[in-house]
Amino acid sequence: MSSVAGRRVVLGVCGGIAAYKAVEVCRRLVDAGAHVVPVMTAGASHFIGETTLSALASEPVRRTLWDGADPIPHTRLGQTADLVVVAPATARLLSAYAHGYSHDLLTNVLIATRAPVLVCPAMHTEMWEHPSVQDNLALLRSRGTHVVEPETGRLAGGDVGAGRLAEPATIVAAAEAVLAGTVPGATAPAAPSTTGPMSGVKVLVTAGGTREPIDPVRFIGNRSSGKQGHAIAEEAAERGADVTLVTTTDLPVPDGIERVRVDTAAELHRAVVAVAPACDVVVMAAAVADFTPTAVAPDKLKKRDGVPVVELTPTVDVLAALGEVKPPGQVLVGFAAETADVVANATEKLQRKNADLLVANDVSAPGVGFEHDTNEVLIIGHKGDQHHVPFAHKRDVARAVMDRVTAVLQPAGRPDEEMT
Repeated sequence: MSSVAGRRVVLGVCGGIAAYKAVEVCRRLVDAGAHVVPVMTAGASHFIGETTLSALASEPVRRTLWDGADPIPHTRLGQTADLVVVAPATARLLSAYAHGYSHDLLTNVLIATRAPVLVCPAMHTEMWEHPSVQDNLALLRSRGTHVVEPETGRLAGGDVGAGRLAEPATIVAAAEAVLAGTVPGATAPAAPSTTGPMSGVKVLVTAGGTREPIDPVRFIGNRSSGKQGHAIAEEAAERGADVTLVTTTDLPVPDGIERVRVDTAAELHRAVVAVAPACDVVVMAAAVADFTPTAVAPDKLKKRDGVPVVELTPTVDVLAALGEVKPPGQVLVGFAAETADVVANATEKLQRKNADLLVANDVSAPGVGFEHDTNEVLIIGHKGDQHHVPFAHKRDVARAVMDRVTAVLQPAGRPDEEMT
């Protein structure tokens, strides 16, 4: 039986072209046994009609604070809900919810409820990637709000990019996971599989940017968010692999993935060399600092004391170190964030560090690499083969990377029947 069966779900619908998908979300929730109460914003009525949702839901559509006999509908809806789902969630809704701006019935319900909340953003790529939207989402996540991130695909007006509302089946599955208590952290990543094409394969993934301390409050760092490495770890786990994730971030990690939290290049190196020899696959997606301060000031450096001289020393080249002692059959994957001569630089790095695959991207391109949810990469093999992954969500890139890893693993002595 579905975890939503017999549960009261408030389904909020905002004014965006993706509102048509809310109809299917509603139908699927009702079919799964949920009692669905739809709440539409004024903008939503420009895209779908109340009659449609009222006919499919368990109760008629609610729209305002004033259209019923109940003098405090937002409080009642919030108190009686087992879950509040907002699909689509517009940039305006996310901002209002994050900052407590209760301007309509839906935002009043969100602020009044103590039930778990699942928001499903949908908007154009430019809006989705705007820092204000991402900041609002980060704030909501920090408060425990669950998020089903949008997909990459065709948008209104014929554009293509990130921001497309997740499919109804994905949204309902996330709702079920929230009510079943199987969602770790503030997002809803899929739980790892115990079976699958990579069952029995040990995978090590690194993610995030290292921080090299200058004094107790300052550090040398980079813009890596760790999202690509985390996506690769989740993809490997879903395929049944035994995954260890060495990460510098606090992004949520599904149950079943062993997480090792580090900060500096030295800590990452120690964690990796302790695990890598026993692994079949090592994916070095972390952005590891090339230099670290020779000495760390014991106290905070003060401006009044003048400009400090920070002497730097090279860090250990972790990927090269792994390449030198790579066990037979192990697949070693490196990453290269480039701004020019991507193919030449990546190919040279692949050969010099004895990697099997090198994932390269041009981080100067819009929406690619650091801090974004999207990426565009070129996967180069040790035989010179190249596989281009066009602009896509980082989870789609993760699938492409793991597909190439699987292709390399099979000739190394893992027959097809073990990988399918």
